[in-house]
Amino acid sequence: MSDSDKQEYDDNLMELLEALWGEGFMSPGGTDEVDRYLQGIDLNGQSVLDIGCGLGGVDLHLLRRHGAARVVGIDVDAALILRCDQLAEKYQATEQLQFSCVEPGPLALDPASFGIVTSKDSIIHIEDKYALARDVFRVLEPGGWFVASDWLAGYEDQPSTQMQAYIDAEGLDFRLASATTYVQALQAAGFVDIDIVDRHEWYQQQARVERAQLAGVLSDGLASKLGREFLEREIDVWDKMIIAIDQGQLRPTHLRGRKPAG
Repeated sequence: MSDSDKQEYDDNLMELLEALWGEGFMSPGGTDEVDRYLQGIDLNGQSVLDIGCGLGGVDLHLLRRHGAARVVGIDVDAALILRCDQLAEKYQATEQLQFSCVEPGPLALDPASFGIVTSKDSIIHIEDKYALARDVFRVLEPGGWFVASDWLAGYEDQPSTQMQAYIDAEGLDFRLASATTYVQALQAAGFVDIDIVDRHEWYQQQARVERAQLAGVLSDGLASKLGREFLEREIDVWDKMIIAIDQGQLRPTHLRGRKPAG
């Protein structure tokens, strides 16, 4: 994770991402993609932990659409947590949504305190996937589920030149790992019923839709708010990302595993 005093996602970038993906969302697919990776998981009445809660859109959706009783969202970026609090206030959900800015590292949470642990495209910022899997396992109740999506590396060792160019252009604290690493980390922590669903084919097309929106229907509005130079720089990021996706180097993926009940 990045340092808690560093704002990686500045106000301009947050505005652009919400324009693409919906209020409270910083990653592709919005509520539809959340529903996909949660398919078959019953959140009704559950206490849920969201690791890397971003702008809080996922958490509000888990409450309003999936019937979670309580959602605790954590992030290392204080500016994001402020935005989450504002979202909860806007929708009068402050009693059921709790957001906290945390330090990178082990979760300062009680064992077996959540029925569900989730994360949407945030684990990419966490370097040690094995330590995270152990920590998630610890805070889950017996029988509880870890359900998430994340950006995975389509390589085991070093990225291609084009993938590295994309990472450099993003300028974010990425700690990518392969599907093999994720599966091994979940297995080592004790998870069962592990499932990995590659969403590469979907996002290969979706990324092009997003790029077209940035250069088309969203262009004038975003340029007037954020500046033409900023928008053009972000379009260049999308161009580099699409090349990396076409190479199979960047792979959005759904992940899940269950903590045994016994």
